Amino acid sequence: MQDLHELQESVSQHTAECPSGDDCPHVKELQRLQEENRELADMVRTDELTGLFNVRYFYQAVELEMERSRRTGQPTTLIMMDIDHFKDVNDKYGHEVGNRALAFVSKVLRHTIRRLDIPCRYGGEEFALILPDTPLSAGILFANRLRRTIENAAVDVGEQSITLTASFGVHVYKQGDSCTAYEFIDRVDSLLYDAKSAGRNQVRHPEFDINEE
Repeated sequence: MQDLHELQESVSQHTAECPSGDDCPHVKELQRLQEENRELADMVRTDELTGLFNVRYFYQAVELEMERSRRTGQPTTLIMMDIDHFKDVNDKYGHEVGNRALAFVSKVLRHTIRRLDIPCRYGGEEFALILPDTPLSAGILFANRLRRTIENAAVDVGEQSITLTASFGVHVYKQGDSCTAYEFIDRVDSLLYDAKSAGRNQVRHPEFDINEE
C-alpha cells in the first residue's frame, strides 16, 4: 500500500505539470489511487462486523494515547466491557442474533462517545473504549451511563426482542505512571473480570481521590 503522503505529493506535482489541471488524466488516476489507499487503510484497522476499530488498531491507539498523556500531562482513561452471558444468546437464538447483538452494542457505543474517543472491538463479545484527556471519575460516569443505556434497550430478534447487560472495567493512565501499554490493558481487563465475578452488569474501577485528579 503506497504511502498517502507520497501520493499527495505526486498529485501536486502532476497538477503543476499538466496544463489541463484537475482534468488531467494522470491527476485523476492518482486521486483514484489515493481513495483506494484510504479505503484499504480503513479495512486494515476496522472490524468488519461492528464497524469499530479492530484489536490490532486498539493496541496501537493505546500506546499513542499513553504517549500523548506523558507529553501533555492529560490522563487517558480506558474502558473494557463484555456483554453478559453472550454464549447463552448464541446458544438460544443462534449466531445471527448474536451478531445483531454485537452490532447493536457497537451502535450504542458510536452514538454515545465523543468524536475524539476511540471505540474498538477487542474480540468476541468484548469491547474497549479509549477516552483521551479524560480523568478516571469521568470515565466511570461514562461507563455507568453506557451500562444503563444497554440495560434499558432491546434488540429485535424477529417477532420478539431481547435485553442485554454488560460488565465494565475502568482504569486511568496518567503522566508519571510506569506501566507499559500491555500492563495498562491487563489492569483494566482484571477489573472487568472482577465485575463479571461479582455478578455482572456493573462497573469496577480502582479507588481514587477526586481531589487528586
